Amino acid sequence: MLSRLGALLQEAVGAREPSIDLLEAFVEHWKGITNYYIESTDENTPAKKTDIPWRLKQMLDILVYEEKQQAAAGETGPCLEYLLQHKILETLCTLGKAEYPPGMRQQVLQFFSKVLAQVQHPLLHYLNVHRPVQKLLRLGGTVPGSLTEKEEVQFTTVLCSKIQQDPALLTYILEGKKTIGRKASREATACLREAASVRDKDRPHSKAPDSGTCGAWASNTQLPAETQEPDGAIGESSLITTLIGLCKSKKGRVALKARENLLLLVTVASQAATTYLVQSSPCCPAIVEHLCQLYQSLPSSLDPADIAALEGISWRLPSAPSDEASFPGKEALAAFLGWFDYCDHLITEAHTVVSDALAKAVAEKLFVEILQPQLLHVSEQSVLTSTALLTVMLRQLRSPALLREAVAFLLGMDQQPAAPEDSPRTLCAHLIRHCDHLSDEISIATLRLFEELLQKPHEQIVRSLILCYLEGRPYVARGSPEPESYEDTLDLEEDPYFTDSFLDSGFQPSAKPPPAPATNPDGKTAVTEIVNSFLCLVPEEAKTSAFLEETGYDTYVHDAYGLFQECSSRVTPWGWPLAPPPLDPHEPEQPFFEGPFLQMLFDRMSRILEQPYSLNLQVTSVLSRLALFPHPLIHEYLLDPYTNLAPGCRSLFSVLVRVIGDLMQRIQRVPQFPGKLLLVRRQLMGQVPGEQLDHQTFLQGVVVLEEFCKELAAIAFVKFPPQSPHLHLSKPGEGHV
Repeated sequence: MLSRLGALLQEAVGAREPSIDLLEAFVEHWKGITNYYIESTDENTPAKKTDIPWRLKQMLDILVYEEKQQAAAGETGPCLEYLLQHKILETLCTLGKAEYPPGMRQQVLQFFSKVLAQVQHPLLHYLNVHRPVQKLLRLGGTVPGSLTEKEEVQFTTVLCSKIQQDPALLTYILEGKKTIGRKASREATACLREAASVRDKDRPHSKAPDSGTCGAWASNTQLPAETQEPDGAIGESSLITTLIGLCKSKKGRVALKARENLLLLVTVASQAATTYLVQSSPCCPAIVEHLCQLYQSLPSSLDPADIAALEGISWRLPSAPSDEASFPGKEALAAFLGWFDYCDHLITEAHTVVSDALAKAVAEKLFVEILQPQLLHVSEQSVLTSTALLTVMLRQLRSPALLREAVAFLLGMDQQPAAPEDSPRTLCAHLIRHCDHLSDEISIATLRLFEELLQKPHEQIVRSLILCYLEGRPYVARGSPEPESYEDTLDLEEDPYFTDSFLDSGFQPSAKPPPAPATNPDGKTAVTEIVNSFLCLVPEEAKTSAFLEETGYDTYVHDAYGLFQECSSRVTPWGWPLAPPPLDPHEPEQPFFEGPFLQMLFDRMSRILEQPYSLNLQVTSVLSRLALFPHPLIHEYLLDPYTNLAPGCRSLFSVLVRVIGDLMQRIQRVPQFPGKLLLVRRQLMGQVPGEQLDHQTFLQGVVVLEEFCKELAAIAFVKFPPQSPHLHLSKPGEGHV
């Protein structure tokens, strides 16, 4: 760091010669720079081919060496005082703005960065330092592809590091709106007159400036028109805008470093500094404005399947993976998702003040002002694309503050349970209706949205969609004796959904119904009884998995175990009870409504034999996600077939029973039913070519129904293992565990 100057100083001391006068050398180099503008007539010679870079390097070395010499005394050296009092940084900033000679801005940025980084004395508090810093920032970051992007990002790195060390500096750097607007030519004239006029042996406090040579330079040098600022102009606060501009750079390293710098800025620990950042700078609006611009640049014709399939996008690697198939709009989608991931990361890491403000800005500008009208639009393509984009955003979302805003946006702030006759007033109500849309594509896309939402660690999601309707257990019959046998719980003869023709069709469960369900000491239905109930539900003539070499139920148990462990760890902080509250037998029965979400799912499930295969898969996937939640009311209502339902109530099991009844009637009308059903299963597994068959939708629905019952049995098993935590089971025979 001492360079040749330090070596010369050591030699001078060793030879007992008079030491070099540091200030004299410093002023000499500065005069060499100013004299260039007086003597040079070639306006095309690049700055790097002049002696300006060398002289700036010598000035930096002198400042660093002087500081080390003055360290013991703890005083500011005369060279640094000269730099400050003679506004050298102001003058350099003006020369950089004039970009004369060509490339001068690059040299100025490098000098500023090195001085601020290598000089340990606090500088940014001085007006003659932070004011030119503000002006220099305003020169860059606004034009993509600037030739000085590398130097600009290095400059902002130094500034953000200094602010991280001393948050009080934030107000100095961001005071751009308070800077005095003056014509650049006046600033250059005044500054250079003061700097270039000092004689060879001037000291900071000694002689008055000589205006001769500087006046000649001022009169002979014409700054470009673009450097002129009108009197009274108000500059924008520009560290933020410079960083945002650099984040848009096509150069990956520059963009990444700029994002890291902005992240450093929003994570300062000072409450006062972050409050200033939120209230007195364009930080949050600028970040969110870029996010909205990227969203609005997406093609309206994006395929929801392409949106869902694009994975691996992060703010550190915002470009789409090259090994994935290309599709129209892929790069634009990757850019948007990369910046959304960056916003989410900023909200996660930032100080609480910045985090809350940025999350609210994203919710207001992107969710409410842009997404909501698209989700409620009459155009099916608009609804489909916006729903798919919102789903992938939820999938990427990690920050608690932004999740809180997303939940409030989707589910609303009103937590009162909806009534059956309520018309859709909230966005959530409209989205639930979209799950039962005439367009199967919209239904599937919206069901995926809810499935993604159910995997987020926010208790209000489950409470608003399901639990608020189950609290108090209004679905359980009051004051009636417990059924003596499993057959009593079905009570098919009194069920208005079943007719004599169904009972005459010969419907019987695939195995003899078990006797009265066994219970554990805590009064819960034994898990083996629940598992067998679901496994026995589909009649033997409608099962096909036994004819194929599949792991079957055991595979579902393995998968369900992993999903249940993940779900349990997510909900542990919510403090859910282990058992449902006891019922008061004397309490009058309350009207029960399962809520619009479960109502929609049950309605969809009741039509499983009539719906497309892909739609059935999505409906059962959402129901499985719900069944995994370790809440006693959810388990009782969705997974316990022996729950004594109140009159007029339905549960998941009762809906499945009715579907089985419909199945048994339809089987009679399908010739060669077993063979066709087995063929369809093989087609779905890819074992045979897919050819169109009669009753194909119905047959595919039967396959999904069988698999769904096995999945529910596996979920019930892993939630309440019979004796041992080990989940190894032998393959069930005759429909039993």
